[in-house]
Amino acid sequence: MEKLTINIPDKKIALVKQVLQGLGIDIPGVPAMPMKDYKKKISQVSVWFEDDIKVLEEGKNAFNSLKAEQW
Repeated sequence: MEKLTINIPDKKIALVKQVLQGLGIDIPGVPAMPMKDYKKKISQVSVWFEDDIKVLEEGKNAFNSLKAEQW
């Protein structure tokens, strides 16, 4: 494990801590999320199937294939 020291603007400390905790990084002085809270949070993550992604990709490809009309 590597230790990293960074300077963070006062207005961004809460945001940076939240992002780091979301990545599973331990921050000294900040208690880790209790396991039951973590399980509750992770159980609310949606599941995407191949068919769901296929529809989104088709829509993206159709949108990208549109050409601007010339006048």
